[in-house]
Amino acid sequence: MRLCLLWPVEVCTLADVTLPSLGESVTEGIITQWFKKVGDLVARDEPLFEVSTDKVDSEMPSPAAGVLVQILAEEGDTIETGARVAVIDESQTVAASGTEPIAPSPAPATPTPPPPTTAPATGKSGVVLSPVVRRILRDAGILPQQVRGTGTGGAITRQDAELAVAGGPSEPYALSLSTGRRRMGQHMALSSQDTPHGFVAISVDGSVFDVLDLLGRSTDDGSVITDEVLVAFAAVRALKEFPILNATCDGDQIVFQHGVNLGFTRAIDEDGMLVPVVHAAAGLTLPLMARRVMEIDEHVSSRQLTTDDLMGGTFTVQSSPSEHTLFTQPIIIQPQVAVMSVGSRRYVPVVVTSKGKPTIEVGSELVLGLSFDHRVCEPQTAAKFLERVAEILSSLDLAAER
Repeated sequence: MRLCLLWPVEVCTLADVTLPSLGESVTEGIITQWFKKVGDLVARDEPLFEVSTDKVDSEMPSPAAGVLVQILAEEGDTIETGARVAVIDESQTVAASGTEPIAPSPAPATPTPPPPTTAPATGKSGVVLSPVVRRILRDAGILPQQVRGTGTGGAITRQDAELAVAGGPSEPYALSLSTGRRRMGQHMALSSQDTPHGFVAISVDGSVFDVLDLLGRSTDDGSVITDEVLVAFAAVRALKEFPILNATCDGDQIVFQHGVNLGFTRAIDEDGMLVPVVHAAAGLTLPLMARRVMEIDEHVSSRQLTTDDLMGGTFTVQSSPSEHTLFTQPIIIQPQVAVMSVGSRRYVPVVVTSKGKPTIEVGSELVLGLSFDHRVCEPQTAAKFLERVAEILSSLDLAAER
């Protein structure tokens, strides 16, 4: 914030609007929409503009009340976090009626610069693009250079973009990595370099899931208890006995967390991955856990996650990406120290001894894996944790829990 003297008796207070931190590993965002224009009155915490990142779309509230006097980033611009995007004059406040601003006396000796003009976003080739056209082409993997614009001056209209998507490009072309995949790759590469990864996996009896099928997976509020939810519920209980796996690393220090904030990996439009968090998971019943997971899935599909939904995870669960996947070996999400993978349940032959004679029956099993930070854990502890999760699963009274 800075002060500028307009006249000996008048003070103009200007507040900078910056792009705030939008989550772990997010360093930039695209301004997709301004809700106010230069000269408009803005209330504190009123939505001022919308920003899109590789993880979420968010409405950014105004940090101050006053009149928007300058916009420094246009729709379609990519802005780094912390950069100035607008200026608000706090000396122009809302009148008692709440409908008109009270402007300070004019300062004849001080010239007022004209407000910046709003220019449409452009592609690398100079093709004029609106934010909606940019999004349509980006989602379809089509370069602006491949589209013939029919608008004024060769601008690509929304109809041009929709026709291009319907027909698709006719020639091979190279496409740069999307922001989402580039950021995800950078974060995963950094974790692989900084964290000495270890991995163990065990086979777990899946009969508890057969019991759940018989009892019914739907809860009273309509939520569904999936295999992932049930394993996560057991893992939260096991973490009470293995607090080292619910810790975070801060340099050379291990920070033990009092609560369990459980992250769940989710793919987004086949264009990357994000990890929404169920906070305070240790206090949830099984139906509540199912409800919370269902809510984050709904928010992921509708792109309504907030930055708070992605922050503060202390332990992560990564489910099987397909019904045929035996197990995955996930990369740890810093600053966490462990991530558990849940394989797909499958039917297998099981040897059962009855009256001293071994027989073969049909059983079910799945594989649980744990990637762990070797600085804070070793394979023996990691295996004991997974075995404890398996023990808790097999001993759950599902009729009472659900």
